[in-house]
Amino acid sequence: MKKPNIVLITVDQMRGDCMGNAGHPVVETPYLDTMAKNGVSFTKAYSAVPSCIAARCALMTGMSQERHRRKGYKDNVVFDYPNTLAGGLADAGYHTQCVGKMHVYPTRHLMGFHNVVLHDGFLHAARGHKNEYGQQQSNIDDYFVWLKRQKGFDADVIDTGLEANSWVARPWIYEEQYHPTNWVVTESIDFLRRRDPTKPFFLMASFVRPHSPLDPPEFYLNMYLNKEIDRPKQGDWNRPAEGLMDYNDTQGVLDEVQQMRQRAAYYGCITHIDHQIGRLLQAVNDAEELQNTVFVFTSDHGDLLGDHHLFRKALPYEGSARVPLILYDPGDVLHLPKGSKVDKVAEMRDIMPTLFDIAGIEIPETVDGESLLNATGGKPWRSELIGQHEFGELSNHYIVSSHDKYLYFDRSGREQYFDMDKDPDETHNAIHDADYQERIETLRSRLKQYMETESPSL
Repeated sequence: MKKPNIVLITVDQMRGDCMGNAGHPVVETPYLDTMAKNGVSFTKAYSAVPSCIAARCALMTGMSQERHRRKGYKDNVVFDYPNTLAGGLADAGYHTQCVGKMHVYPTRHLMGFHNVVLHDGFLHAARGHKNEYGQQQSNIDDYFVWLKRQKGFDADVIDTGLEANSWVARPWIYEEQYHPTNWVVTESIDFLRRRDPTKPFFLMASFVRPHSPLDPPEFYLNMYLNKEIDRPKQGDWNRPAEGLMDYNDTQGVLDEVQQMRQRAAYYGCITHIDHQIGRLLQAVNDAEELQNTVFVFTSDHGDLLGDHHLFRKALPYEGSARVPLILYDPGDVLHLPKGSKVDKVAEMRDIMPTLFDIAGIEIPETVDGESLLNATGGKPWRSELIGQHEFGELSNHYIVSSHDKYLYFDRSGREQYFDMDKDPDETHNAIHDADYQERIETLRSRLKQYMETESPSL
């Protein structure tokens, strides 16, 4: 019997709460909601090191940060690992292709894929004119080359005037079909045409959005500009920010109009992606492969989006560290409990062993993650996850379970504790509350041991 096809859909910088099925009061995600309704949602999925490169390293190797050695964001470090997600599937007979974002180094590193049709978004490290020709993004990023062919030699993804880490928002400047989000699906559909029909396929459709620039097509921006938008979460521990933040600052304040425009554009990017996922699902169905294809949807990390006067990622709060994770099996190949929600703590490292499990591949000893199929079937599972991020004065470690979270900021010694059952928005720092002292000391001791004996260095 033919092995099931696998489609891994990844997005960049999408919060775990920004879907209709996750209970968001505003964001419309009809196709993701359908996948969740007929699949399994992991409601406590996290990125242990919540920024792009470290998260993708965990996803592609199945390793924890202790093993893959990425504890923060650092460009131009070679990806050199013995076992990779795509490589293992290729060795097992899968025709493998990635379309979209890889964010590896060297930039055109295949990481085991038979082919990569690349768009990494705007990467500052790859844009510099001092880079050699083979590392110049304008020369080697397939989307940039394609856009120039369509719209002229000077066309660029930032023709909107928006920067790649900015809170500033406006509509996409060109026709919708030229947007990177549409391009990923167009190229993914073309892979379905060109795939080897004698083999099962593994397709990674990897979107750059909703990572800024916040530039959804006008239709999707207008959807949310005309809605009542939810406000950022604030708590009793917030440190008030002073003045308007710089365009890519981590901390700051926006006035009401700017804040709502930012959120409207971010939500618009998500709904735009959702509709394009619907287009991909229809294409897989048209190829008569839907009933033998398993889909996984996730993000590398989230975006704080103004919660607690904070923006972007790298911090251990829910907006930054918690991600969406859906396992969808329309043909019931895996006999999953459809429509179920699993609150066991999952992480990016679990993607590789899950896909190997689906494909019937032996999981290498280098893999630290576990197959998510075990989490749906009542088998023993981790009780907690330790994460970290090197981030200057805000460098941090954290422990999260299905019920609570402990944070430690390495440079200042500041601590925070949140009872996630009672306070899912992290509005009350209970670090000094008498009822939690025994639990806090347990987590504090566990984290201290980790930092002394296991914490990696890059």
